[in-house]
Amino acid sequence: MDVFVSMTMEILHSGHLKILKEAKKLGHVTVGLLTDGALENKKPTPLLSYEQREEILNALEYVDAVIPQTVWDYGVVIDTHKPAKFVHGDKWDGPLEGMRERALDRLAQYGGQLVEFPYSHEFDSSRIAPQMAASVATPYAKQRAFRRMLQSKGIIRILEAHSPLAALIGEHMKVERGNGDVLQFDGFWSSSLTDSTEMGLPDIEALDVSRRLQNIDEIFEVTTKPLIMDADTGGKAEHFELKVRTMERMGIAAAIIEDKTGLKKNSLLGNDVPQTQASIPEFCEKISAGIEGQKYHGMMVIARLESLILGRGIDDALTRADAYVKAGAGAVMIHSREKEPDEIFAFTRQFMQAHPTVPIVAVPSSYNQVYDHELQANGIKMVIYANHMLRASYKAMEQTARSILEHGRTAEVEDDMISISQILKLIPGTV
Repeated sequence: MDVFVSMTMEILHSGHLKILKEAKKLGHVTVGLLTDGALENKKPTPLLSYEQREEILNALEYVDAVIPQTVWDYGVVIDTHKPAKFVHGDKWDGPLEGMRERALDRLAQYGGQLVEFPYSHEFDSSRIAPQMAASVATPYAKQRAFRRMLQSKGIIRILEAHSPLAALIGEHMKVERGNGDVLQFDGFWSSSLTDSTEMGLPDIEALDVSRRLQNIDEIFEVTTKPLIMDADTGGKAEHFELKVRTMERMGIAAAIIEDKTGLKKNSLLGNDVPQTQASIPEFCEKISAGIEGQKYHGMMVIARLESLILGRGIDDALTRADAYVKAGAGAVMIHSREKEPDEIFAFTRQFMQAHPTVPIVAVPSSYNQVYDHELQANGIKMVIYANHMLRASYKAMEQTARSILEHGRTAEVEDDMISISQILKLIPGTV
């Protein structure tokens, strides 16, 4: 291989063209185009699909071949393809830190050459990425982005957001976890429990759906990421069919409905309170209604299995899951109130044998000691942290209120709160 250029190409710009034009002067140019999977935890998922980016590159006169680059590490790429010349810009910071040294080491082993060109600062794609994301945060685009994440990411992390402020925190939170990985939340969970609690109402579907949708609309005003809605039981099939039209039009990425019937009770109460599971035909009819009620089928309907919660066992859960998938459910959520994830993993192992491409969703509220990488290793595609933002805020507010009364002033709690200046900077347009 003569010349190898590794690219993401979120958007084609003059900097890309300059590097490719110079690379072409060196010989036959092969572009290693990073796949969505290779970019996981390194860079945001590109707005364009791999196929769209590949088509653009293939149309350029400076590119002779485009191949998928399925790994981030340049050392692995060089070992695999052994290019005579490895072309790259001279910017190696952020997730590329340490990659230059690895590339040079691998090239030296067979006499390859690193060719560097000046980075084009006139167009910094990382700087405009937020604006790009906001410009395409249309309802259908967010639904499409959610489906792409299910296909390309190892695991999707979804954070409960009971208010626009909670969603803003989740939108911008990033953490470096080593190996160049930068983790962030992929979307939001609109929980009936936290929405009801925020309004001082019991979690029995007492909060009107229109009020919950209003809250979601307010979250959409200040965020760009997909949102999954906890739609409880969905109500009657005929009513659910009507509701999904509004949900789809708003841009809700998925609605999760649970296979229970009657007055809704929180699942973590299990059989400590009367709870009735819907029949399989009844729930399948509701799934079908949720799909048929949509105009362009942008929103996914996810079936939530309550079999383990109600002590019905894994076999019942598997029977139901199979029927729900056949009825059109785009994914299944398996729920448990056990302290360990054993029964969850037992379910995933058997379910994946029958449905290897159907995503599995988990909500580890009870078995909270399990790590996300353990969930992923056991077949979980999406993890929902379902109520933690509200629980954290309640505790902080309670401690603050108590301290003010106990001390007769606020000095003792000031260090535990953000400052007024931080609040003014938090929301764009405030200052």
